[in-house]
Amino acid sequence: MKASRFFIGTLKEAPADAEIVSHKLMMRAGMIRRVAGGIYDYMPIGLRSVRKVEAIVREEMNRAGALELLMPAVQPAELWQESGRWEQYGPELLRVKDRHERDFVVGPTHEEVVTDIARRNIKSYRQLPVNFYQVQTKFRDEIRPRFGVMRGREFIMKDAYSFDKDLPGLAESYKKMYDAYVRIFTRIGLDFRAVTADNGSIGGSGSHEFHVIAETGEDDIAYCPTSDFAANVEAAEALPLIAECAVPAQALTKTPTPGKAKCEAVAEHLNIPLESTIKSIILATENECAESTIWLLMLRGDHSLNDIKVSKLPGLKGYRFATEAEIVEWFGTPLGYLGPIGTKKPVRVIADRTVANMSDFVVGTNEVDYHTTGVNWGRDLPEPEVADIRNVVAGDPSPDGKGTLEICRGIEVGHVFQLGTKYSDSMNATFLDENGKPAPMQMGCYGIGITRVLGAAIEQNFDDKGIIWPESIAPFEVVICPMGYDRSDAVREQADKLYATLQAAGIDVILDDRGERPGVMFADWELIGVPHRIVIGDRGLKDGKLEYQARRDTEATLLPVDDAANTVIDKVRAALAK
Repeated sequence: MKASRFFIGTLKEAPADAEIVSHKLMMRAGMIRRVAGGIYDYMPIGLRSVRKVEAIVREEMNRAGALELLMPAVQPAELWQESGRWEQYGPELLRVKDRHERDFVVGPTHEEVVTDIARRNIKSYRQLPVNFYQVQTKFRDEIRPRFGVMRGREFIMKDAYSFDKDLPGLAESYKKMYDAYVRIFTRIGLDFRAVTADNGSIGGSGSHEFHVIAETGEDDIAYCPTSDFAANVEAAEALPLIAECAVPAQALTKTPTPGKAKCEAVAEHLNIPLESTIKSIILATENECAESTIWLLMLRGDHSLNDIKVSKLPGLKGYRFATEAEIVEWFGTPLGYLGPIGTKKPVRVIADRTVANMSDFVVGTNEVDYHTTGVNWGRDLPEPEVADIRNVVAGDPSPDGKGTLEICRGIEVGHVFQLGTKYSDSMNATFLDENGKPAPMQMGCYGIGITRVLGAAIEQNFDDKGIIWPESIAPFEVVICPMGYDRSDAVREQADKLYATLQAAGIDVILDDRGERPGVMFADWELIGVPHRIVIGDRGLKDGKLEYQARRDTEATLLPVDDAANTVIDKVRAALAK
């Protein structure tokens, strides 16, 4: 490729709405252009990187035995109504009508469509297992699209769906996909972690997320540095921090705490550790033909509620936070002074595992400007229902018992699910087993955000000059920068010769023949992030030398003209082989 025949649209400044590094650099490098909120054009230089990610993904999917197909982006509502997700999915699902007023959706995912394919075409256990995948555009109507390709509304995704006859088969298919994902992200050149995750709106029994480690990540990842444990904070088990209740040492006392509505303020006022206080969180669930059930969830003052864990507790699916009127009706006081002692109406009390083992703790008294100190289970309160309802924090014991947890930030780029029979049951996707009896197919679901990988790679690889691409997904592997290509016959001849040699060796090379000044040329290619640069000038040629500089190098290296091509070829191939 020659630059004069290519489209290079670099910008000196990023648009004002670009917030994070990847968004700014992709816009400045001319990779993407905004069409609408969360919707982008992928310009030629950006599309080259997209296609390279796709190629790696396809190679590893094929290697794992998956079969590529292509499903429609627009899907009939009937399939979503069969699965139950028409009502469940929420406003992120873009619903449209055709000219006949029939309902359709613009697909955010394809579980329903692929399940329909399976039930129409798979009749016998002899046809299983099978794994279908596609690389296709998706649309999710995010309420607040932001961060460029990191949280857009339209995006390219690889989604795969496995079908097995039984649970052992599903486990094997899941392991193949998990291993394929490890190979994909390793080949791309990313620092990533596979973490235990919540299944979310997809459903199913078990899942792992693949996160690129980056400070700008939206997810908190809990991991143990001394073991293989890693989980999204949403899914990480929080072990009790106290082994058992101690013998009460304080009397139950109603204590003035004027104006101290927060645990931090109460602890400071009473000159006690924050860990001795309890925060009360009040939830409500609806009951048919009856008043709401009010729940009091108790957390240590320095801990935070994990709403995913709470939503999975018996009776709390679909919970909401109680209204101010409900709180006053049940507790007799507004927020800030609530507690389990002396409520006006009965409430369901759930204590976090750590709270259940606390002694001599502090809770609200259900009276403004007062808290109760010296509270103990058994003596002052009945033993509570106990559940894991908090987020883990750094320093917590690892659930695998092999150390303590640390917290880092991650960008989710892939997710694998064991769906089980969630969709095959609701959509009647069955096959005839070895005994000739119908049985539901066991399904798995496996996604990779192709375009999101680009943003995540940049968040992990950049400097003040621009992007630093991993070789495997750089738009070009090598750029040749001739000084005075349009003025010097010697420079032009050597540049064309080197260009032809690298092309013949299968190197993805671009020759900048635009005749730009050196500063402009260098700034463009450093911004775009091409991993290897060769500079050819009259002065160097007189000494039989070319300048070579890798994108991460601080200084250039002189190479003999005759050895330059082989040296660069070896460097590119070595980088790709890592």
